[in-house]
Amino acid sequence: MLVEVKIGALIMDPNTNSPIVVLKGIDSETVLPIWVGAFEANAIALEIEKIVPQRPMTHDLLRNLIVECGLRPSRVIVTDLLENTFYALIELRNENDELVSMDARPSDAIALALRLDCPIYVQQKVIDLSAASNQGDAEKTGDDEALHPPEDWPDLIG
Repeated sequence: MLVEVKIGALIMDPNTNSPIVVLKGIDSETVLPIWVGAFEANAIALEIEKIVPQRPMTHDLLRNLIVECGLRPSRVIVTDLLENTFYALIELRNENDELVSMDARPSDAIALALRLDCPIYVQQKVIDLSAASNQGDAEKTGDDEALHPPEDWPDLIG
């Protein structure tokens, strides 16, 4: 089952000082944090804030290439979580309406989805695996906060 999500927040992990993209369910209470690299977080933030760089950044170049090749964006799906690594697919349609899927890092897929204005989905199993992983971390450390993400995370994005 696929759960449609939007970017709920782009925050910094206070423990690791790493950026986190928080995906929130559109029709559910789903919350999925994904730790991303600084460059990818910057690419996401630029698009959220509608800041246009003087020259195309990598994700802008990829969007331009997709459009110029006649492909239409369909959706982005976060498909798996293996050994603390998330996986994603970018789904496009060609001129014959055939599906073209590309493997991608979720951070790149999300940055591209924002530029292509296409929906973002997460496989339910990814949400379940992430929740189980957080629960396991809490049991190992005795930290109840891993079971229940802080309610006071800043809601930086509407």
